[in-house]
Amino acid sequence: MAITSIKNLKEFSTNNDRFEGAHTLCPGCAHSMIVRELMNCTDDNLVISSNTGCLEVSTAVYPFTSWDTSWIHIGFENAATAVSGAEAMHKARKRKGTLKDNDAPVKFVAFGGDGSTYDIGFQWLSGAVERGHDFTYICLDNENYANTGGQRSSATPIGATTTTAQAGSHSYGKKEKKKDMVAIMAAHGAPYVAQLAPNKWKAMAKGFQKALETEGPCFINTVSPCCTEWKFDPKDTIGITDLATDSLMFPIYEIIDGHELNILYRPKNIIGVEEYMGAQGRYKHLFKPENRHIIDKVQQDVNEYWDYLQRREEARI
Repeated sequence: MAITSIKNLKEFSTNNDRFEGAHTLCPGCAHSMIVRELMNCTDDNLVISSNTGCLEVSTAVYPFTSWDTSWIHIGFENAATAVSGAEAMHKARKRKGTLKDNDAPVKFVAFGGDGSTYDIGFQWLSGAVERGHDFTYICLDNENYANTGGQRSSATPIGATTTTAQAGSHSYGKKEKKKDMVAIMAAHGAPYVAQLAPNKWKAMAKGFQKALETEGPCFINTVSPCCTEWKFDPKDTIGITDLATDSLMFPIYEIIDGHELNILYRPKNIIGVEEYMGAQGRYKHLFKPENRHIIDKVQQDVNEYWDYLQRREEARI
């Protein structure tokens, strides 16, 4: 694999132009930051598939495209299927010697939002990982169906208000906890899974490189704040992401071969989830007296999960 060296953010962010900036993603959307970082961390040829979602509809408005690489889109649930089919075809043609350049390094990558990853496309992703295809799947986790109206997904945290789990006089928003997709994919036996964030760009780049270097199916969950549905000013995207990682609402860690857990970022000063929630309109109803207990519940859950991650890391099992 042709690894790209990581020197400084300015140089790294302008390393190549395989993802053009003339897309229609919302101002402040973190999707483009994450995609550019993936494409800038390697010089290998890339074959990329995308599920239907914000990334797909905003980067391939016919007859224009932001993708200066091989790219395919099929349906809401099929990114893992499409890229695993391409990977299988490439492997067969390489074995037969029918490729134009049999030795050219090629990496296979799929992008999907949390709706298509956690929900609609989960069985296709699960099947591709179980079959052992050599690809990296990256979930752009903005914790809702942002492309279709801001509905709740199983990645939406408890207490957040969405168009299908609305806060009101008889509801405090979504009542169910967020699904732990990283643990689920690790349980599949994937050789490398991780949870990463664009504000910790060096850790993200290194995580992407590990996944691309690893033979077999790899899964990465990336927080991608959505200014439209999370309801914050577009200029504050990285600030919101800082709050997500420093409050441990979105801890940064990796799991190797399904069991070896390594925490990749430990905040020097852990902040309360109240500070994170208070910066977003989707949680403003939780600050009413009748809903404050939900903030306490979320804080308890976050504390317990952080303790769990630290115990697993220490046990090395």
